[in-house]
Amino acid sequence: MSIIELTQETFQEATKAEQPLIIDLWAPWCGPCRQFAPTFEAAAEKHADVTFAKINTEEQQELAGALGIRSIPTLMVFRENVLLFQQAGALAASQLEELITQVKAVDMAQVHAQIAEQEKASSTTH
Repeated sequence: MSIIELTQETFQEATKAEQPLIIDLWAPWCGPCRQFAPTFEAAAEKHADVTFAKINTEEQQELAGALGIRSIPTLMVFRENVLLFQQAGALAASQLEELITQVKAVDMAQVHAQIAEQEKASSTTH
């Protein structure tokens, strides 16, 4: 599986997918980003049922700002338009594998039910 480049124009559509979307936010000048790249690429090769994407924060400053990115590298995981994970800093290969396993195991029906419940609760308190 190849890694896709996300831009402000393609970001929203990519996050809607049923399969997990793992995004690496990076910049060309960032040493830790360059060190993490082979780990990210190896995971992309291994998991055809997960979409791997990169966002170059230099080229996509507005998108990075809208996502509240303060440091890079940052990993974000979306599934069915829900942010499941966000963490600054590079992960070791074993940590990335563990994250992928956990994300695949998430019961999205349950997540959507919880979100609906929270939205209902917050609308009745205002």
